[in-house]
Amino acid sequence: MTAYHDPKLTPRRSQSQHRHLPSNEANFDVPAPQRKHHTSTLEGHMVAASGEFVGTFMFLFFSFSGQLMLTNQASERSILNGGPSSQQNIFTALLYGFSLLVNVWAFFRISGGLFNPAVTLGMVIAGQLPAIRSLFLFPAQLLACMCAGGLVECMFPGDVGVVNTTLSPGTSIAQGVFIEMFMTAELVFVVLMLAAEKSKDTFMAPIGIGLALFVAMMGGVYFTGGSLNPARSFGPAVASRSFVPYHWIYWVGPVLGALLAAAYYRFVKYFNYEQANPGQDSAGADSLQD
Repeated sequence: MTAYHDPKLTPRRSQSQHRHLPSNEANFDVPAPQRKHHTSTLEGHMVAASGEFVGTFMFLFFSFSGQLMLTNQASERSILNGGPSSQQNIFTALLYGFSLLVNVWAFFRISGGLFNPAVTLGMVIAGQLPAIRSLFLFPAQLLACMCAGGLVECMFPGDVGVVNTTLSPGTSIAQGVFIEMFMTAELVFVVLMLAAEKSKDTFMAPIGIGLALFVAMMGGVYFTGGSLNPARSFGPAVASRSFVPYHWIYWVGPVLGALLAAAYYRFVKYFNYEQANPGQDSAGADSLQD
């Protein structure tokens, strides 16, 4: 069947012209498919930075507001020795873990869903993230944490300063540094093994990452506030204009933890850990065949 040609819209060609045209030229009035825009390197960095800004903001905004709700609704009977109850601490760990899980899953394809300067540093040291990309992600994460803290302060009743990370009575500064270090090392290593290290479980990496934060915070939120993330501590401190004298531990501890996790990741990669425990990513069909 010959396609209809409107003489007012498309030029007419003789049958002889059609016979000599290539097959893809015969129906010249059919629009050619549009090509996708090829993102340049700079554009890729900017898009990733935008994803880190929005993702970090969403992660911390819902975490801060949830923790503020827990604090405001806590009754006097749930307060022990001037600190939050164990139930409140578990709920705090739960809401941060689930907020991270949901937002990592949403932004994983855009920026990697890091939302944490310590995780970003660990990825760079482990060789899983270009250093130039990190220079775009760090400012985005820090700007997002300040925006999240400031918006929670403006939108919700109460003082956002109550979500600041602080040491519990009896926890020394040195203890706080090492608690933060080991908690962050747990989180960063899970990110490296589940997200950076590709396997059949990579699509479920956000679940493992969120659970890693939950597990670490269950034990650490009472003693140090459970930061594991300089942005998590920096945002509400700026919004409330209240910095504890030992605020630096929430930078040094996570950085040390990121270095520790990245160093062990490089160690097992160097010695080909896949050969130490082979077949972990096998579907099981190979074992049934000779």
